[in-house]
Amino acid sequence: MSVGTSVDSETGAGAQNRRDPADEFTRLVEPLRAQLHAHCYRMLGSVHDADDALQDALLRAWRGIGAVKERGSLRAWLYTVATRTCLDLAAARGRRALPMDLGPASERVELAPAPLPEVAWLEPYPEAVCERRETVELAFVAALQHLPGNQRAALLLFDVLGFSAAEIAAMMRTTPTSVNSALARARRLVAERVPAPTQQRTLRDVGDARVRELVTRYATAMERGDTAGLVALLTQDVTWSMPPLPHWYRGKAAIEFAAELPLKRCGSWRHLPATANAQPAVACYLRDSGTGPHRAWSVSVLTLRGDRISAITSFIGEEHFDRLGLPLTQ
Repeated sequence: MSVGTSVDSETGAGAQNRRDPADEFTRLVEPLRAQLHAHCYRMLGSVHDADDALQDALLRAWRGIGAVKERGSLRAWLYTVATRTCLDLAAARGRRALPMDLGPASERVELAPAPLPEVAWLEPYPEAVCERRETVELAFVAALQHLPGNQRAALLLFDVLGFSAAEIAAMMRTTPTSVNSALARARRLVAERVPAPTQQRTLRDVGDARVRELVTRYATAMERGDTAGLVALLTQDVTWSMPPLPHWYRGKAAIEFAAELPLKRCGSWRHLPATANAQPAVACYLRDSGTGPHRAWSVSVLTLRGDRISAITSFIGEEHFDRLGLPLTQ
């Protein structure tokens, strides 16, 4: 099915006589499910919330399927319902954050930092089937969280999904003038917060072989407790954050000092290469002491600038491993 086609040709009386309506709805929605989930993630910054939003949106869409004939496009109807569902959920649960959103970089190493469970943290996203891979990159999704809901929706629906201002106005029950105004404000803020070029462009320029080498060298340095080897891979202004811990660090010197504790005093580490947010990542496993398996600890998403690492975002918690399809032990 072409997702822009009129629904009349897909859900006419003849088709409904041949198939159960619920099965037919599922068949029509299935080609769009992954892209709808990615849209919900971009809106909400959380895989868990995206799961909830998509499930709720599909239920709402099924209940309101009669409205599709008036709109003429199943794709437009599904994104309308998904966007409105996400706006409702975002209003109820608040925006997702990274440690950088809470305050300046730490000037000293926190030896026993406490997590902040009351903060709704941004979450990493698995390999996505989406319109444009750069739109699930960590910096882009983090920037979206700073936008009011209407601006976030307008930017994604127009710049990512290709709907017109008139179509978006109908979806959001507003005017094309309001949509264009929201778009202009959203683009300004995102441009200030998202570095250029995109990670997709950087990865292409660096090349697959060099990216794999960087990931391998990073994992090797971590397993050996080689802070000098780790620092050699970093840009001068590199940042390192570890949500749900609130503290974060900036610069080679700060990270070299901060890395001493986890690398040399916490136990034995093992690592697996991974992918999250369409970026290279490393799954980190820790064994505190003795023998036995190394257990899931964190997923570190690497942001590159040229052939160096400019940001390390280490998402602590085994729940991220499940969502990224990674084993829980090594």
